[in-house]
Amino acid sequence: MARKFKRILLKVSGEALMGDKGYGIDANTVDFMAKEIKDVFSMGIQLAIVIGGGNIFRGVQASLEGMERASADYMGMVATVINALALQNALEKHGIPTRVQSAIEMKELAESYIRRKAIRHLEKGRVVIFAAGTGNPYFTTDTAAALRAMEIGAEVIMKGTKVDGVYSADPVKDPRAVKFSTLSYIDVLKKGLGVMDSTAISLCMDNNLPIVVFNLRGKGNIRKVIEGKKIGTLVRGNNDSGAKKKNK
Repeated sequence: MARKFKRILLKVSGEALMGDKGYGIDANTVDFMAKEIKDVFSMGIQLAIVIGGGNIFRGVQASLEGMERASADYMGMVATVINALALQNALEKHGIPTRVQSAIEMKELAESYIRRKAIRHLEKGRVVIFAAGTGNPYFTTDTAAALRAMEIGAEVIMKGTKVDGVYSADPVKDPRAVKFSTLSYIDVLKKGLGVMDSTAISLCMDNNLPIVVFNLRGKGNIRKVIEGKKIGTLVRGNNDSGAKKKNK
């Protein structure tokens, strides 16, 4: 099947790397993710990844517990670098050329983020992993994903989660939760649906950058999104498809 997108940005939460563990990095989960990325890489897709660090350290939570916010956020940025290196290792084991670019300089471990260099890597067929968020405290990796996607000219943000889309409530806790097939940016902001933080959604809205929220754990799901199949929830300028009830 023909691909719908040529250049994408995949947003991966740190929690996605820990699998069913309560903390850290699960090797089998990271290997599964690498295989899924290899599958779409073979299609000639230009793929960039922004990765979170919540499986190791979450700055917001630490600040609520008394740590100074900026310091906590910087620690969270370092956690994303650890995750980026783990994913890079898994990808390269599967023969995928990869570069990690960090918003915080640490030249022994990763390249410093340079927009033109990142685009050149993509054009040369390398997967680029963006680490350390935006390099600034008080900004989430969701905002980093929106920013980097626009900087590199990505056609879509694919946000991989543990559920198969955006629901009106937590589908694990509420059996009456409604799954949305499409949403507008305004819907997300007004309803506080938690797709991405408000800064990230506003950036996407201002630049008309679509977001697809899907289950990263499903085999072949990344490919399905790229092929334009109806999977997950599409967030864009107009909400014209409404919602459908969760299948029980």
